[in-house]
Amino acid sequence: MADLNRYPYGTAAAGSQTAAASYDAGLRSYMLRVYQFMMVATGLSGVTAWLVANTGLREVFFAYNPAVGAWGATGLGLIAMFAPIGLVLLFSFRLSKMSASSAQGVFWAYAALTGISIASILLNFTGESVARVFFIAAAMFGGMSVWGYTTKRSLTGMGSFLFMGLIGILVASLVNIFLGSAMVHWVISVIGVIVFAGFTAYDTQQIKEMYAADDSGEVSTKKAVFGALRLYLDFINLFIMLIQLFGQRE
Repeated sequence: MADLNRYPYGTAAAGSQTAAASYDAGLRSYMLRVYQFMMVATGLSGVTAWLVANTGLREVFFAYNPAVGAWGATGLGLIAMFAPIGLVLLFSFRLSKMSASSAQGVFWAYAALTGISIASILLNFTGESVARVFFIAAAMFGGMSVWGYTTKRSLTGMGSFLFMGLIGILVASLVNIFLGSAMVHWVISVIGVIVFAGFTAYDTQQIKEMYAADDSGEVSTKKAVFGALRLYLDFINLFIMLIQLFGQRE
């Protein structure tokens, strides 16, 4: 009697392995796009910051205050610094209705405007210390992001604690505007490093879990852009907190 099904489970197992391999390849491609968008945005911010700090645009957005020995924002500079908040709100509430190209455009605009804020760092800190802190921030960000991507442990529970830490940083920063305490500023920076390092791992895992193999190219691109924005914010804030701790002022 002929054996018509010698390997009753082989085909199913092979199909399962093929599907898993296809899913993994798609996930890697998706995460690579997230990191590519994030790195392009970081580069755009860096170029914008350099142009503002080293050309005639400097006097448009910043003015030197000899009383405190530092560069501060002009009225137009303050507008440029607060404008990204509006873009983030637009991005958050309108992403589902945006095209992928529009989402990218808003992201690039956000990165360029953030570069204007970063220009104040280039003006007030030495180039050597900025470069050193940038590489420290990059190494810390990379390590935490890899951990968030590879860990089997769910980091969902970290979200509420990190959010509370973020609110605490914002409140303490507002209060310290009036106190002007160097110690409070130092504590805020230390807590900020911990919070944004944690957000890097948490957001990486959340972005990874957003991936769906059956997403259309349009939806996948928008998810990648949104994920890149989250990681970009984590990195920029981590860098800002570290420069406050280890940067050397001009």
